[in-house]
Amino acid sequence: MMESALYGELSIFTGNAHPALARAVCDYLDVPLGQAEVFEFSNENIFVKINESVRQKDVFVIQPTCSPVNKSIMELLIMLDALRRASAGRITAVIPYFAYARTDKKDQPRVPITARLLADMIQVAGAHRVLTLDLHAGQVQGFFNIPVDELTAVGLLCDRVRELDLDDLVVVSSDIGFAKRARNFAELLDAPLAIIEKRRYANDGSSESLTLIGEVRGRTALIVDDEIDQASSLIGAVEVLERRGARAILSGCTHAVLSGPAVERIRQCSVQRVITTDSVRLDPHKWVDKLEVVSVAPLLGEAIARIHAGTSVGEMFRTPAAQLKFISI
Repeated sequence: MMESALYGELSIFTGNAHPALARAVCDYLDVPLGQAEVFEFSNENIFVKINESVRQKDVFVIQPTCSPVNKSIMELLIMLDALRRASAGRITAVIPYFAYARTDKKDQPRVPITARLLADMIQVAGAHRVLTLDLHAGQVQGFFNIPVDELTAVGLLCDRVRELDLDDLVVVSSDIGFAKRARNFAELLDAPLAIIEKRRYANDGSSESLTLIGEVRGRTALIVDDEIDQASSLIGAVEVLERRGARAILSGCTHAVLSGPAVERIRQCSVQRVITTDSVRLDPHKWVDKLEVVSVAPLLGEAIARIHAGTSVGEMFRTPAAQLKFISI
């Protein structure tokens, strides 16, 4: 592997949030995973030690801010600080799942904009740029004063849906706010689009699905969203689609957070399959037989290779996901 003309050799590190994904990215790039100690003392203080030289290297830290969210965030921040103090040439925070992205504006009196706070902390800790995946709110990119590359798993998910060869498919956006990205699903799958209108009445993540815009009767409905958290939106959508006569129901999302009652809700509802990615770690207790996981490791690996080499990341999305090849760097 040739070194980038701008920075030293490529190095990849990870905390404890999702080491399996980091290893898969390293396998794709054919580079070793960087050696580091990241653990928690008995008093819950986090300790980080980088066990190899990173001086002037091009360093990537793969750490989705998934459960336990606040511990994952602190691991990321302390790793960034450790790498900065170890004289890394450039540090990129690779955050496949960006927590707190829902708190992106003041929509009530006296509430924070936590996504902006997290962006500030990541920059102060030492990140020179950020690589992320399907942000819940796209404006989070603007909270940073450093370059942010937002990838999307829509192509990967659509590739898998096409392999299922579904008849009379209709793409269903789980709410109006996701309609623009749902349209991308519909265009890639050459399918019509339907939209579910819903309202949130509390701060606990619950919602009430109200009505359906579009026709689903006798069709196979694919409910799409950026993430499944408690699965309340998914269950509400399933109920609406059943009332409207959908023949079969599937779901697709990038981030399978699956908190609280989500697993049991998915297990009991009539959705036949949930296609998702490994952007967050799926512990055994969160596993459901209906889940099907598509890896984002090639997507992240290709983006890392392009950032390291100083070539276009956007060009990736003009190539079918199945044809992604590691570029020469």
